[in-house]
Amino acid sequence: MNKVFMIGRLAADPELRTTQSGTPVATYRLAVNRRRSAEATQEADFFPCVAWGNGAQFAAKYMRRGMKIAVSGRLQTRAYDAQDGTKRYVTEIIVDEHEFCESKGAAAPEQAAPAAPSAPAAQNARPADGGYTEVDDDELPF
Repeated sequence: MNKVFMIGRLAADPELRTTQSGTPVATYRLAVNRRRSAEATQEADFFPCVAWGNGAQFAAKYMRRGMKIAVSGRLQTRAYDAQDGTKRYVTEIIVDEHEFCESKGAAAPEQAAPAAPSAPAAQNARPADGGYTEVDDDELPF
C-alpha cells in the first residue's frame, strides 16, 4: 500500500503549467515540522508535491505561500538524466486530495479576529455555578 498523509505549510505559491496534451499540473513544496525534543530547535522537511487536473487548477487559484494544508496521495520516485550526464532521482507526493487546515484569517495574522479576553476576565464573567443545569441521566435520549 502506498498512501501518504501530510499536514504542513506551503513553502511557496503553487506553480501551474500545462502538459503538451493540455492537462494542468501544479507543483508546490510542503513544509512539514518534525517532532522535536525539549532541547532541540524546530526543524522542517520540505516535500515536493504534484497535483494534476482539477486539483492543479484549485491549488493555483486558491492556495498561497504560508497556508496550512492537508495533503493525501502517494509517493512516487522517478529518474532523469541531468545536463551534466548524471542520473538524478526525485521522490514526490502525487496529490489525490488537498484541503485547508485553518481559516483564511488564521493564515494572515494581521487580518485575524480580535484576541479573546484573558483567562481572569473570562472567569469573572461566568456565573458562580458555571452556567450549567443539572440533568438526570435517565432523561437523556441516548
